[in-house]
Amino acid sequence: MKKKSTALRVTLMLLTLLLVPALSLASDGHATLPQSISIFWIIPFVCMLLSIAIAPLAVPHFWERHFGKVAVFWALAFLVPCAVYFGFSVALHEFLHAILTDYMPFIILLFSLFTVAGGVRLKGSMVGTPVVNTGILAVGTVLASWMGTTGAAMLLIRPLLRANAHRRYRVHSVVFFIFLVANIGGSLTPLGDPPLFLGFLKGVSFFWTTTHLFTKTLVTALILLLLFFLLDSILYSREGRPVPEEVENQEKLGLDGSINLFFLALIVAAVLLSGMYDLGTAISIQGIELARQNIFRDLALLAIAGLSWKFTDPHSRALNDFSWGPILEVAKLFFGIFLSMIPAIAILRAGTEGALASVINLVTENGQPVNAMYFWLTGALSSFLDNAPTYLVFFNTAGGDPSHLMNEWANTLAAISAGAVFMGANTYIGNAPNFMVRSIAEEQGVPMPSFFGYMLWSVCILLPIFALLTWLFF
Repeated sequence: MKKKSTALRVTLMLLTLLLVPALSLASDGHATLPQSISIFWIIPFVCMLLSIAIAPLAVPHFWERHFGKVAVFWALAFLVPCAVYFGFSVALHEFLHAILTDYMPFIILLFSLFTVAGGVRLKGSMVGTPVVNTGILAVGTVLASWMGTTGAAMLLIRPLLRANAHRRYRVHSVVFFIFLVANIGGSLTPLGDPPLFLGFLKGVSFFWTTTHLFTKTLVTALILLLLFFLLDSILYSREGRPVPEEVENQEKLGLDGSINLFFLALIVAAVLLSGMYDLGTAISIQGIELARQNIFRDLALLAIAGLSWKFTDPHSRALNDFSWGPILEVAKLFFGIFLSMIPAIAILRAGTEGALASVINLVTENGQPVNAMYFWLTGALSSFLDNAPTYLVFFNTAGGDPSHLMNEWANTLAAISAGAVFMGANTYIGNAPNFMVRSIAEEQGVPMPSFFGYMLWSVCILLPIFALLTWLFF
């Protein structure tokens, strides 16, 4: 009952944030943050990141009980000074823009994928040997480009955790799962990761990334799978090659809740169709135009999640260790992240006119693109900011002409695309499913590394691979 009441309070809070300002203050006039905004405005966002990194270690009990309030505090730490300094209308517009066009679609998509994928249960006894674990990671890497990194991650993280429940060393499996399934695997189609979908909306051909990122993705994935297999084999031997205890009446290998695979296909179709058809503006709120196709998509996603909940056996979800905790954690934390990072995104969008002009200027030399810098700067910023707008910033910095970028500057677009997708694996907040996977793992007793602890893994494993990719391709 307590979980239901918590979920209800969060839902009511989100609906209030969405509807009350919109209904009472709807207007066509609006003002936005100026391009000359100072770099100091990103302090609340930096503090939000530091809270996520430090608080779970320094004050774990406080963080566990109040992380949602901390997220709201840092959101207000930007919005209140913004209202005082730039005016209430600016703060209201930025708030509504972030909530209506970024946060709500983001959460609705994650919620639908979380609900639907959580209804699929891989039955049977898989034993987490190095071969089995590597196989799960490989399958997830392939699926990620066709059902999205979030969908593939939510589908396979629980089977991976169950297969390794008897193992002593499990953290490395989840870390490599985040690297491969939640990020790098989603690089081959616009369905895989939001930045590529934005590129598709801008005119990049659907299979362009399939052909131009295939070799880069294959090299990266093979290196990571080989490293994982070697590491898992060493740890498996160190554990004494454990075998799980025999369980009476073991299930045969199979799928429970397979109707949810159909629902997953519907989610993919809804997202794809929303980007293919322009149905015009449904409503304008504070100068923020909400497109009909996006509203229909979000309503369809909620309906699909409802159908999944109705047609999935509750007992099957219970056996799948399904709970609302991970999605609630993501909803609360990303509320603070999306609002506190508004000035950081505004500075990036200002390009050579903004406070980060010196950074933007690094990607061009004598009128020609520096592809290595496009790769690393897009990736570095995507590691801490939303990778979708970061992709758009550098897409436009490179000229914004999809025909030119797909042909004459194909390697530049490949560098931007690979940086936005691959380096989302560098931090927990680099891509949406990272946090959800971590939360599910911790819920099932895996002691996941802290924010900086995870970055130690990514720095030691991923950055050398990215350096190799730079030498080979960029």
